[in-house]
Amino acid sequence: MKIALLGYGKMGQIIERFALERGHEVVLKINIDNLEDLTTSNLKKADVAIDFSAPDAAINNIYACFDANVPVVVGTTGWYGQLQEVKNECLTRNNSLLYGSNFSIGVNIFFHMNKVLAKLMNGFPAYEVQVEEIHHTQKLDSPSGTAMTIAEDIIENLDRKNEWVNELVGTEFDDVLKKEQLLIESHRIENIPGTHTVVYSSEVDEIEFKHTAHNRSGFALGAVVAAEWLEKKQGFYNIADIFNFK
Repeated sequence: MKIALLGYGKMGQIIERFALERGHEVVLKINIDNLEDLTTSNLKKADVAIDFSAPDAAINNIYACFDANVPVVVGTTGWYGQLQEVKNECLTRNNSLLYGSNFSIGVNIFFHMNKVLAKLMNGFPAYEVQVEEIHHTQKLDSPSGTAMTIAEDIIENLDRKNEWVNELVGTEFDDVLKKEQLLIESHRIENIPGTHTVVYSSEVDEIEFKHTAHNRSGFALGAVVAAEWLEKKQGFYNIADIFNFK
């Protein structure tokens, strides 16, 4: 495939390495210094685009890909408030988009098992639950998109929770947590690629379910695999559509 990389920071560079190793060609690389190169004609040189930019750039990048009729894989989070609008536009214009809060194969297995565990714990109300996430200090959004996915999947499958609340540790947090609220506790620590933990605790014991990323390679490889999967398809997809979890 010929790939356009929208966002060429640390993640974009790792994606490029995996793409080249898998026999693909990177024909366009966009970062903050060459935004003027994000044109329809340049995008049309690509078979697929991969976006790992920033929340405030993602929507513009997505619509640029729609204008060029180029399938786009979106790993950027923080724009999901406009998800339905983007989905409608994608389907109306017969474009192709695949998005996900995390493209790591291991994390997507974690997502599936998190749903299974929440369904199981629904029958045991003595257990309180919370989500914890740790990322490097350069991460701009809080909570992480991965943590939001984990929390929303818990809420969907656990009757006693109906919304999540985020606490960024080290900043002021005045909320008094209600029984039906799920806490996401976010930590920002140097050189942590990403750790996510679901904790169920009762008066007698505690269950901890955890995923730890050793580096960003899993995210990057997953994005390339997603691009390979999306290339010949039309429609609006989530990363979970790649996996055949039962």
